[in-house]
Formats: sequence, C-alpha cells, structure tokens
Amino acid sequence: MGKLSCAITGHRPTRFKFKYCEDNNGCVQLKKRLKKQIIRLYEMGVHHFWVGGALGVDMWAAEILILLKTQPEYSDISFTLALPFDGYDEKWDSHSKNRMQLIRHHAGIIVVSDKYGTAGYSERNHYMVDHADCLLAIYDNDRSIRSGTGMTVHYAEKKKLPVILIHPEHAKIGYINEQYLNNMIECKEKE
Repeated sequence: MGKLSCAITGHRPTRFKFKYCEDNNGCVQLKKRLKKQIIRLYEMGVHHFWVGGALGVDMWAAEILILLKTQPEYSDISFTLALPFDGYDEKWDSHSKNRMQLIRHHAGIIVVSDKYGTAGYSERNHYMVDHADCLLAIYDNDRSIRSGTGMTVHYAEKKKLPVILIHPEHAKIGYINEQYLNNMIECKEKE
C-alpha cells in the first residue's frame, strides 16, 4: 500500500482568543484534539504529513508529530515543512525561531516559492493540498472572514479532498467531502 499523506493547516496565534498563551485551557484542548486526529489518521494509513511552518497550528502540529515519532508505534511517521519562501520567519521572536529550528531538525524541508508575501503563502498552501490525500484544519468554516486557512480549506474542497475540521473555539470535529475519506483509504489499499 502506498503511503497516504495529510496536509495540516490552521490559524496563527493572533486569530485565537488565547493568542500566544499556550497553557490556556482552550489551546491545550485544541492541541489534544489535533493530536487525537493525527493518531486517528495514522491508524487509517496516513503516515506522512505536510506542515506549513507558521506560528500557531503549524508549529503545534510539527511538535506533536515529533513527539509521536519518538514512540515505537508511530516511529514511521514523517513530515515535511513546506515553507512559503526563504526569510518568511525573519521577524519572529527568538523563542519562536528556536522552536522552529528544532522542528527543522526533525523534518524534511521544501521551500515552495520565490515570491515574498501573500503570493508565496498561497503557493505553499496549494502545494501542500496538491501533494496530500486529505486536509486536517483547525478552522471554523466561517467564509465571511478571509484567511489563508480558509482559502486552503476551500481549495481542498474544490479538489474533492476529504477535510477534517477542528473548530477553534470548542474543538468539535466536522467534515467536508467526508465520503471521500473512506474512498481514499480503499484506493490506497488496492495499490
């Protein structure tokens, strides 16, 4: 069976009520739900993940993947950081840069674009979706607010990828194109 992959997306800390306070109960709950969904996907045959390298959800997901990879039952998990462009993180604080340096040490890395700014982020998001079998997003599916996460979810939806949504406020699970989730697994099992 071929290796299934999942792209992970979500907002930066400023879009959450708790902002950068990761010991806030809301953040702790989101991270637990994210980990639980990654494990669920792993059990469904998804062993490779695409992560965008941003602050917030991307960083949390990468750290969860690193932690899981240290456990024997998940030792074959792999992930690739799909970075939008060189220097995208140059204005980050030193703590965040150090966290990302550790993540880079454990990940495959690809720099997707040479375009600085919004165009580079958009290319990165499309690249991850184009190379994934499904998408896991911490996103409330509120289409009235324009965001990179929203555009990534909508792009995956158009491409008929299964999308698993974790609501950013109450961590409930929702789906887009749910019927394709089982089809994705059945197709890979036949390969």
